[in-house]
Amino acid sequence: MRIKSIVAAVLVAGMGVTTVYAADGTHDARVAMMKKIGGATGALAGVAKGEKPYDAEAVKAALATISETAKAFPDQFKAGTENASADSEASPKIWENMDDFKARAAKLGSDADMLLAQLPADAAGVGAGLKTLGASCSGCHQNYRVKKE
Repeated sequence: MRIKSIVAAVLVAGMGVTTVYAADGTHDARVAMMKKIGGATGALAGVAKGEKPYDAEAVKAALATISETAKAFPDQFKAGTENASADSEASPKIWENMDDFKARAAKLGSDADMLLAQLPADAAGVGAGLKTLGASCSGCHQNYRVKKE
């Protein structure tokens, strides 16, 4: 039980990093936020695949991280940051279609909120929830991410 509390505390503590990055708007802040969402999604995938035991607190922490980060993410794409880094995978379409980009991020946040409100009770439920989250992630990545080789 102690391990579960530690994992949940680490995930929740990591959410504070998003707040620090939220005012930044740099390429590094964007990457850090995407890694944060990816880490939380990876934690959920581990549960869904049976690689990690189901732990309600860890699932809650991962979903809360996704929700909070997704809602703050569009604020990192202010006008004038289109060419912030040559390494960026951010498509110029983000700035051309900012309302849609923001709506997609909001949908990911609300999907995570919905899962928090109706917390999956087991690994199968986490897997089903990941399909919902994955659809939101995939739709945004298809439209607004430039794959680097």
